[in-house]
Amino acid sequence: MITEIDSLIYQAEAEYLAQKDLGLFKTQVLYFEERLKIYELIRDQEAEIFQHVANQILASFPDEPEPKVRRALKHWLMILRYCGMAMLSNDSKYLDERILAWLPEQIAAHQMQNLEQTLYGYLQKCLKKDLGNEQYSILQPYLEQAKQVLSNQQPALEPV
Repeated sequence: MITEIDSLIYQAEAEYLAQKDLGLFKTQVLYFEERLKIYELIRDQEAEIFQHVANQILASFPDEPEPKVRRALKHWLMILRYCGMAMLSNDSKYLDERILAWLPEQIAAHQMQNLEQTLYGYLQKCLKKDLGNEQYSILQPYLEQAKQVLSNQQPALEPV
């Protein structure tokens, strides 16, 4: 993974950075600092966030089997962790490589699309409240990437 900071560092091996490149480097470092704060907030509040989401899901899907609900919660726990890491490294391909390549098939195979989409909605509301709009807007593109891939997935098995 080569980030903007990495490429500037490689550039600086040959010569000092020009003023505009140095400004870009400072901007990237400040942006990284903000992403790090968001990552730490998510990490530190993960249990509370998912307890709140679990309570809402259980209320919305009272007849859903507990193992299926647990599986959906685990999916989004993994997705949030990977989204946090993708955000931290500013690398959306990381998310594709780690989870989005195989998870949609699992969700389709277990017919969990509705449960997963509802869970995403609750998670999104909870994160907006806990992070605030400005910080959430930095994490949001990665969550949206995950949601889009999961919601556009066709069922793994075609009905006969």
